[in-house]
Amino acid sequence: MPLLLLALAGGAVYIPTVMYFGMSPTNTDVGYAPKQPVPYSHALHAGQLGLDCRYCHTTVEKAAFAAVPPTQTCMNCHTNIKTESPLLAPIRDSQQTGKSVPWKKIHDLPDYAYFNHSIHVNKGVGCVTCHGRVDKMEVVRQVQPLSMGWCLECHRAPEKNLRPRDKVTDMTWTPAEMNTTQEVLGPELKKAYNVHNATYMTSCYTCHR
Repeated sequence: MPLLLLALAGGAVYIPTVMYFGMSPTNTDVGYAPKQPVPYSHALHAGQLGLDCRYCHTTVEKAAFAAVPPTQTCMNCHTNIKTESPLLAPIRDSQQTGKSVPWKKIHDLPDYAYFNHSIHVNKGVGCVTCHGRVDKMEVVRQVQPLSMGWCLECHRAPEKNLRPRDKVTDMTWTPAEMNTTQEVLGPELKKAYNVHNATYMTSCYTCHR
């Protein structure tokens, strides 16, 4: 009987613990890198060629979502570059048929979580904070858990991740370029950009509407 009680007590602790860590976004989502219909290399386009994130994701500064580029954005270059590449066949087919390329979404928050790209970008949160060094990725992957706890960690102390607005898409920027530190610059930008205090930032309504 004592052994049975001990087993039950151990199971009551062990099973929830395994489920908690096993189903954590850190384990289930980080590293997610689905195969896309076209092997688009961010390392080439954003890294070597230096394309600004906003050239393709045109809505990040003015809308809640980061737009997937239409086929014409790709064809702005590929009408003249690698015009016969078999890898770009889906892009050419899309242009001819008018059907969108079926890109697969990588950073996908649940419907009950409200997230607005424009608010974060215009308040000085850099792309690299959430998406990592995309300019070094041949295949884009999720590098942060995007969990509630992860978001709240930033919302409690946003000054740790703020940068000048004109450096939001700069993957390599550091405060040292301005002869300062994040500890000094962050609070200054928080005040200048009117970033809300922690009470509002951690309110349930802020993310769940």
